[in-house]
Amino acid sequence: MKHYILLSLFWFVSSSFNIEPSVKLALLKYAGGGDWYANPTALPNLSAFCNDQLGTNLDINNATVEVGSAELFNFPFLHMTGHGNVVFSDAEADNLRTYLMAGGFLHIDDNYGMDPYVRPAMKKVFPELEFKEIPFDHPIYHNAFEFDNGLPKIHKHDDKTAQGFGLIWEGKLICYYSYETDLGDGWEDQAVHKDSAEKRIESLRMGANIVKFAFEGE
Repeated sequence: MKHYILLSLFWFVSSSFNIEPSVKLALLKYAGGGDWYANPTALPNLSAFCNDQLGTNLDINNATVEVGSAELFNFPFLHMTGHGNVVFSDAEADNLRTYLMAGGFLHIDDNYGMDPYVRPAMKKVFPELEFKEIPFDHPIYHNAFEFDNGLPKIHKHDDKTAQGFGLIWEGKLICYYSYETDLGDGWEDQAVHKDSAEKRIESLRMGANIVKFAFEGE
């Protein structure tokens, strides 16, 4: 059956945002040579933070799933990161499209240098959509924690303003792209990047907002 049922997405989501321990955040593995595996401690730390601050029961051991795999549909939240090239085959693009249309959620975090590659890759997934900057009053900035000025700036990169972009399908944000900030580095163990405690907390809070939005929506 071509159109999979996204079983895991709402199995364990309740009004109190409780999630059974079997639910994992998933790291997206892609081809093209980009380091999809960057920031290995990021998702475990974010999961632990969500459990502590939001009362979730996420498994802190994240999964890894390939773009073209049917296993994609077992995970309600995908995180994609890296510094370089991203390539989706036609079958992979179609699989990711079906996943997102079925209710899955993708967070893309530009770890620096990913932008020129991930945009055309996602254009292959949704040729009819364009990344739009998400307005500061969007619920993704105002659920668990308040971010009145939108996406926080965590790392310098090219010293540009941090921006949050999104793909909107039938009125719903299905893919959130954090650009020029590097949230994932802020989620990593403090010893890895030596970010200040304030920056790490800011980054983790924004990450928690993204996770909460992915599970609860608006």
